[in-house]
Amino acid sequence: MACAASTKTQVSFDQTKRWRLHPRVALRPEPFGAMAYHYDNRRLNFLRSADLVVLVERLGDFETAHDALRTLPPERRSGFADALARLAAGDFLQPVGR
Repeated sequence: MACAASTKTQVSFDQTKRWRLHPRVALRPEPFGAMAYHYDNRRLNFLRSADLVVLVERLGDFETAHDALRTLPPERRSGFADALARLAAGDFLQPVGR
């Protein structure tokens, strides 16, 4: 018998789609960036960069996640893309239209 956590469909982070902060996630500003709390699954995540916080907050303003990442210097895009993928895997981000 599978546990409840394994029955949920895992969301893959596709940079060609539009994403946004999950509506049940609150961001609390902190000196290091922000704390993100998901009210549904009670997960807590630390966004350790003010630039990442801005990117996450503005993510839904862009047609695709790739477009949002292109606003960053090229040397930072890969690290931020990885951070967005981890946030999506934890259900802190959701594709628009879901």
